[in-house]
Amino acid sequence: QVQLVESGGGLVQAGGSLRLSCAASGRTFSNYVMGWFRQAPGKEREFVAAISRHGSNTYYAESVKGRFAISRDNAKNTVYLQMNSVKPEDTAVYYCAGRFGSTVQVATTFYNYWGQGTQVTVSS
Repeated sequence: QVQLVESGGGLVQAGGSLRLSCAASGRTFSNYVMGWFRQAPGKEREFVAAISRHGSNTYYAESVKGRFAISRDNAKNTVYLQMNSVKPEDTAVYYCAGRFGSTVQVATTFYNYWGQGTQVTVSS
């Protein structure tokens, strides 16, 4: 059982940058694989990025490759999503997710701990 809280969302112009943070409670953060997902109005939640327990392996949706970067600081129990060159289609509620273990997967159903989300709006 772990609690995840996202922050850093807001309004940003197309082409700009934004950095999201996800703070995790507990003492076993380094044992969790972590991911970022997003959900736009009227659409299903979709995978954005994921990272292994110690940050050695990262995975990205094709739509964000080269623009977004996921990272983590286990000493701070925090995972980040650096969003660069944002586009209007990036507008969505962004969710942080985690699962205890060493295997990284991109399916929504894989993750069993979720934050409440933070809104990201990209203006044109």
